[in-house]
Amino acid sequence: MPAPTLRSLARDLGLSRTTVSDALRGSPRVDPRTAERVRKAAESAGYRRNPLAGALMSELRRSRGADFRGVIAGVDFAEPDRPREGAAYHRELVAGISARAGELGFKLERFNVGEGELTVPRLDSILLSRGISGVVLLPSWDEPDLSALDWSRLAGVYTDYIIERPKLHTVCSDQYRSLLAALHRLRAMGYRRPGLLVHRHQDERIQYRWSAAFRAFQENQREEPMVPPLIVDRFDRAAFAKWFREHRPDVVLGHNCEAVAWMESCGAKVPETHGFVCLNIHMKTKPCAGLDLQPRILGLRAVELLVALLQRNETGVPEWPSTTTIAAGWIDGPTLRQRA
Repeated sequence: MPAPTLRSLARDLGLSRTTVSDALRGSPRVDPRTAERVRKAAESAGYRRNPLAGALMSELRRSRGADFRGVIAGVDFAEPDRPREGAAYHRELVAGISARAGELGFKLERFNVGEGELTVPRLDSILLSRGISGVVLLPSWDEPDLSALDWSRLAGVYTDYIIERPKLHTVCSDQYRSLLAALHRLRAMGYRRPGLLVHRHQDERIQYRWSAAFRAFQENQREEPMVPPLIVDRFDRAAFAKWFREHRPDVVLGHNCEAVAWMESCGAKVPETHGFVCLNIHMKTKPCAGLDLQPRILGLRAVELLVALLQRNETGVPEWPSTTTIAAGWIDGPTLRQRA
């Protein structure tokens, strides 16, 4: 039997192709009873709507015959508590998404959701009216909730470690592996007492991968007494100085570059006697050594995964969400002595 088409569905139902297409897209212009009849007939016939075909027709109508470029929605979150230091990481991530989308025949359009911006239902309405089926979710500081979107017609990828509402495929940095590699590198450079300074929420939101990797490394290095990680709700100079003087780490790994000045106020000389490594070089506020979490590469991979989903017509919340991880690169800097 030939595969069902919009034309054959419309003929069998006695409706126009436009009505059938609008009904399958969820357009409010179609009477709900008619839309339900169309959906049941499509399901019975084994018809599946191709989101790329719909996007093609929508874009051709909008551009009046210009070259087709599909649209990918980049969804960002307006969060007042998000650290401003992460702006450079965000820019690199978006640059990677935009560049790879262009190479694959798509263009990126940004949408902001949250306080003072779009509501999730409003975003859903815009995506429906524009025929946009591919969504890349940018990292959020708090756990995002996009469950109100109609995912039955959307394919989505989240560019951070985990998302639960809904559970989508994710592309993210491999913090655990990256920190272990950094600690082994520091050991080869002669550092014997590494210390970890991390914001509690930074650790929690990636399921404690910073602290887990640090503790695993410490457990297997018995030459020196372990330096307990300093995990804080806010970065505080006095609390850091107390920890630093008590446990005497010879190199500190953390997101907050102010720690260099705090170390020096305790008598350390960076890099002569002590070292510092920024856990995300895109958050640095001064020249230093650190980890490049590869936000541009994460953006590239996220788009490749999303476009593959669209080409296979795989919309909806996946039954088995996957996680793709990218290891960080190492960046030398003036806060470490030369390799021993």
